[in-house]
Amino acid sequence: MNTKYRHRYFLFGLLLVLFGVQFRMIDTFVLNESTTRTLARFRETSTASNGSMVDSFFLQVHPKPMKRVQPPRWIGLSMIALGAVISLHAVAVPQQNH
Repeated sequence: MNTKYRHRYFLFGLLLVLFGVQFRMIDTFVLNESTTRTLARFRETSTASNGSMVDSFFLQVHPKPMKRVQPPRWIGLSMIALGAVISLHAVAVPQQNH
């Protein structure tokens, strides 16, 4: 690792830890209407399954669709662990002498 950029690695690791804590604290995301419609259109073009037909029917009937997303619990823990490793590695790298 280049010692010139150690503060950037530390900041990146710290942000990962904070995002991981945030992911551990929430249970569900509620997407807004435009994001839900975009996600349904993307699903519709990628697969032609019964689930996408139900989603497209739901979008036609429901005036303001909002999808709920439940992220797995392990995502927050993995972000915290990876962020801690990156931050501690940035601290452990010796400073560059000018």
